[in-house]
Amino acid sequence: MYGLLDCNNFYVSCERVFQPRYEGRPVVVLSNNDGNIISRSAEAKALGLRMGDPYFQVKELLHQHDVAVFSSNYALYGDMSRRVMWYLGQTAPAVEVYSIDEAFLDLAGLEKYHGSLDTFARKIRAGVKSRTGIPTCVGVAPTKTLAKLANRIAKKNPDLGGVLYLDNAERRAWALTQVEVGDVWGIGRQYAAKLAAAGVGTAADLARVPDAWARKHLGGVVGARLVQELQGRPCAGLHPSEDGTLSRQSLSCSRTFGRPLSAFSDVLGAVSAFLSRAAEKLRAQGDTAHVLTVYISKNRFATNVQPPFSRSATLTLPIGPTADTTVLLSYARALLNRLWEPGTVYHKAGVVLDGLEPPGVGQQLTLFAPTPPEPENKREEKTAATGRPALMASLDALNSRFGKGTVRLAAAVPAPGRGGVVGKAHAAPWEGKAQWRSPAFTTRLEDLLIVQ
Repeated sequence: MYGLLDCNNFYVSCERVFQPRYEGRPVVVLSNNDGNIISRSAEAKALGLRMGDPYFQVKELLHQHDVAVFSSNYALYGDMSRRVMWYLGQTAPAVEVYSIDEAFLDLAGLEKYHGSLDTFARKIRAGVKSRTGIPTCVGVAPTKTLAKLANRIAKKNPDLGGVLYLDNAERRAWALTQVEVGDVWGIGRQYAAKLAAAGVGTAADLARVPDAWARKHLGGVVGARLVQELQGRPCAGLHPSEDGTLSRQSLSCSRTFGRPLSAFSDVLGAVSAFLSRAAEKLRAQGDTAHVLTVYISKNRFATNVQPPFSRSATLTLPIGPTADTTVLLSYARALLNRLWEPGTVYHKAGVVLDGLEPPGVGQQLTLFAPTPPEPENKREEKTAATGRPALMASLDALNSRFGKGTVRLAAAVPAPGRGGVVGKAHAAPWEGKAQWRSPAFTTRLEDLLIVQ
């Protein structure tokens, strides 16, 4: 049996934990640069606000209904997620962290210790609420796909008390009729339209299609496994981690700029800052990266901008995998030079690190290659190939102790006169707007709540 625990309106819930005066009031959280709605309370959903709505388009509606607006505060959300996942790791034998607010639980064989899994799921839900203040829903079923489906129904039906346990065939058959096929985990928008055209409107309809039909119309074996999961036959296992965290297969960092940028030094500064953050995450999970991608984007919504709106360049690092920010940045700068179009105004940039693996693992040797010549400067060659682990460890330790960005690469520091001022802080030109960001209640001593 699998459980799927999903935090309700996670970003909004994080804000409400430390500011309970917003309970019962419509609340939305905006994306980076205060662009779009990315989280809504139930009250905000009732007003007709949708995910992805641009703030400038719904600004009047928000004001009219006294909706509380927050800028995204990922330091707070990430720390609250860590607390939720840590508790789940102490509660279930195995946990797969699926996203910042979702986790699969291995509940197989737990009935003999906890009685009904319905009761156990409710204990987990209550435990998360009492320890973190975050409301959740739990779906329990024999497959991961059915657990996702059960969770979705539990969220839509308050009468279920936040838990739905699909423990028998009759209950599973009922649940399948409650979900449209486009809302089944793994069915995207294109497949949903294709299935609707074929007369497959609900999850129950999809569960009845033959394997051969699923293989032909739903991407081969992937589609067949999806149908089997809906029928209650497990095809996807758990990818657990003992500590409640899961190492990522790739890492990325991207942001929309606070204002359009046309100077190479500004965009390079942005890429340097994003790369530094991605490399920091890379070292935190103890990996190195083989492949680096850099991309820059223009504003696709501007009427005077012609496609392509985004350009990217990818490089397999010739010196092998590394987690050294300085080494990665030297290649990122070269990639940015290849992408750069003088006179163009850029709106967004990002970096992606792929091919992650622990240091010293998977380095391919060439059997028939000639012996490489001795480098003229052995010290520089060694640095390029291995990086400076001790320097990076010191960098991370300083930033961990004194705050993010305390020590940065010079390239990630705005040139004199290039930055702006946001509130009382000096902001880099690429830093996004966040005029409604709440304090980092759990990760900054200065922001801790004081009880009098």
